[in-house]
Amino acid sequence: MSEFNLFSNIPPVGHLYFFYGLAFFLLGLFIVFKETKASDLKLAGSLWLLAGFGFAHGAHEWIELYLLLQGQHISVNEMFWLKLITVFVVIVSFLFLLQFGLKLIPSNNNYKKRLKGIPFILSLLWIIYLWNNGFSMDIQFLKKADILARNTFGFVGGLVTAYGLIIYSNEVKGLSLPVSKKLFYAGITFLFYGILAGIFPSHSIIPYIKIPVEVFRGVSAIFITYFIIRALNIFDIETKKKLELQLKRLAQHEKLASLGRLASGIAHEINNPLTNASLNVQTLKGKLENCCGYDDIFKKVDAIGRNVDRASNIARELLQFSRNTEPELKPININTVIEGAITLLQYKFKDITAHKTLSEIPNIMGDAVKLEQVFMNIIENSIHAMPEGGDICIESSHADGWAKIKIADSGIGIPKENLSKVFDPFFSTKDVGTGTGLGLSICYGIITQHNGDIDIESREGEGTVVTVKLPADDGK
Repeated sequence: MSEFNLFSNIPPVGHLYFFYGLAFFLLGLFIVFKETKASDLKLAGSLWLLAGFGFAHGAHEWIELYLLLQGQHISVNEMFWLKLITVFVVIVSFLFLLQFGLKLIPSNNNYKKRLKGIPFILSLLWIIYLWNNGFSMDIQFLKKADILARNTFGFVGGLVTAYGLIIYSNEVKGLSLPVSKKLFYAGITFLFYGILAGIFPSHSIIPYIKIPVEVFRGVSAIFITYFIIRALNIFDIETKKKLELQLKRLAQHEKLASLGRLASGIAHEINNPLTNASLNVQTLKGKLENCCGYDDIFKKVDAIGRNVDRASNIARELLQFSRNTEPELKPININTVIEGAITLLQYKFKDITAHKTLSEIPNIMGDAVKLEQVFMNIIENSIHAMPEGGDICIESSHADGWAKIKIADSGIGIPKENLSKVFDPFFSTKDVGTGTGLGLSICYGIITQHNGDIDIESREGEGTVVTVKLPADDGK
């Protein structure tokens, strides 16, 4: 027996199968060793399916390589069992791929519900077709089953994954444009792979160009692996942005503490004289009310009183901003707090329609008074953003140990250049004299005290969405 040599004993098509399988196997390995546990991206939750496809499909190609090299030297029984394994593995691999593509499609997509039933329908069609064409457990039957598996699971799995990746690439454009492009290219390559692996049988020659289909499958596999591996950088980018956000919030916290001390001193200094001024104004008004011929003077004194009250309110907000008192945490129903905030502001909903979708949420540990103030501030900002009327949508939900409250309006929105400043103290887009710019800063401080998170998304002219996340007590 001659000495076995990798390059002299393996035919050219065998090398294709080797590297073809290796590309997908490496894809699975890169995904497995990529840290994604801390990620909030939808891709993180579905990557294991793509890894499963990579390992299974790589194994399938290597079994095919073994059959190609040793097919003449093994018994019919061994050939049967190996062929049975290849059929099983190729179906499993394409089912992994199909499920991966389905997971990437957004739940609000018009085709999502229809596509969910595809695995069951394909399995049913595959079984019915084979049954009608003679269900016999022999090698010829298994060859038919393999071809049909590619025509159904392979072709459709490639198309659905291509569709899912292309849609998802649009979703992550805001996070990273280069990664978005890599996902888009991976989707396009999967489209070609679905056609090459699903329509053209193995060991066939592509018409007109007279090149084995395995060449194009292998090239597609290499490009898919390359684009996906490059796209996995999105998790590093996400981590970096989270770290930048944390650093920014830490700086914000330190800035708030410094401004708080300054605000506290100013508020205390001006509060006492304002209180005395207010009392004197009330006394003057009481005396002038009962006198005739002093209407003009009364109006001026009344105007002075209103301005003193306005200054007192500003002093109160400054004191509240400066007093970083710890909240009194008790088990509370967050939906009840939201309802209370809406009720207190009901009189301001003139041409505004409020839409509530409050889901059942476990109790959270919180200070009901402070949280009610947060939701009142957010809703009041939405009202001010809709001077001509509009809609406010208030939703609550619960997932992964977090209560999430989303308040969306159809108002004027916030310019992009101002979004990073909305939590800054004294920053306001309102007219001078109509706001202190402390409302959202106070909200940020309260939510931080509750170990929660507050985020604002907005586009000028398209409205604003404020999302508040608070830890929910799942044991309650």
